[in-house]
Amino acid sequence: MLIRIQRGSAVPISRQISEQIRAQCTTGTLRPGTALPSVRQLAAQLAVNVNTVFRVYERLSGDGVLEMRQGEGTFVAPPKASSQSDRQRDAEREQFATEFVSLAQRGLMWGFSAQELKQLVAAAARDARKPLTAETTE
Repeated sequence: MLIRIQRGSAVPISRQISEQIRAQCTTGTLRPGTALPSVRQLAAQLAVNVNTVFRVYERLSGDGVLEMRQGEGTFVAPPKASSQSDRQRDAEREQFATEFVSLAQRGLMWGFSAQELKQLVAAAARDARKPLTAETTE
């Protein structure tokens, strides 16, 4: 499971973690039944407070994305009815597209050319595929 935290972002760390786990579950990157790292392991890996990860796991469990099994760990829950999970995935993609358009508009406003924005997106996509390193969590 790959999670990247952007320190100093306006988006709270718990939301960054939550959205990334949800997206990986919704898209099938994390398959149903897959064990997630323990709360302590993920907190240490991301260099965040244990309570932050616990609250994220609890919230996602309440939403039916994860299952927290006493004494066993936390697992990706089986998908909800396919039409519901399809709608959720479509809504998440639509929200991403809306945010992306807004970000592109801001870039143009700040004087970036369309070509520069394209290069930034390509570089960001390459960086997003790189494995998590200690540098990204500090």
